Amino acid sequence: MDVTLLLEYAWVLLVLVALEGLLAADNALVLAIMVKPLPEIQRRKALFYGLAGAFVFRFASLFAISYLVDVWQVQAIGALYLLFMAGNHIFRKVVKGKAEEATKKSTKKTTGGFWVTVFKVELADIAFAVDSILAAVAMAVVLPETPLPNIGGLDGGKFLVIFAGGVIGLIIMRFAANLFVRLLEKRPGLELAAFAIVGWVGVKLAVYTLSHPELGILSEQFAHSTEWKISFYLILVGIAAVGWFFSKTSREKKAAL
Repeated sequence: MDVTLLLEYAWVLLVLVALEGLLAADNALVLAIMVKPLPEIQRRKALFYGLAGAFVFRFASLFAISYLVDVWQVQAIGALYLLFMAGNHIFRKVVKGKAEEATKKSTKKTTGGFWVTVFKVELADIAFAVDSILAAVAMAVVLPETPLPNIGGLDGGKFLVIFAGGVIGLIIMRFAANLFVRLLEKRPGLELAAFAIVGWVGVKLAVYTLSHPELGILSEQFAHSTEWKISFYLILVGIAAVGWFFSKTSREKKAAL
């Protein structure tokens, strides 16, 4: 692979790591809340099972979608799902302002015991796996082809980037989630920015879908054009910058009060 291709793949991987970090922190926070009612020993076991499930479901999702990624109907569903997930989260957080209260209420109802909690954690893992893999696929699917052999229905290079992003996300969930949770607590606007980025990634997947040869609503060249890629990443970086600079820190909030 030439240098330009390597740089493009490295940039996408870097963006995926940052996005996976924020999503993994949010996921880890949800899992921690779900197992909180359990005794300490059972809590650790439930989290262990949750992490194991996260590995299995994430890799299963990756291999499944690698065979379906070129089907425009699957791309359309993925784009709609990412847009819905982002819009729903931002709506609940900004407009209703009841996301945390709803989570706490649902947590208090977790009285079914250890295995019921583990089952709920595994269901959450499935949702997290779909979120992560769809976002990664939307980022990587328009990358240039590489000389590497296909894995499933994906170019080998694209598959490895998505695979690496998924593994890094799991590592972050296991070892570095607390750091990202503290960052989100310090600058809560980053959580909104992360889901705004997920929505923007959904737009990217929608553009790719609309340029599919079987639809032809947009030109196929546009989805792969340098102008669209530059515009996409400039807006993505802009969303992250707005989330960082316009998010009040905990100290600033206390000072304002």
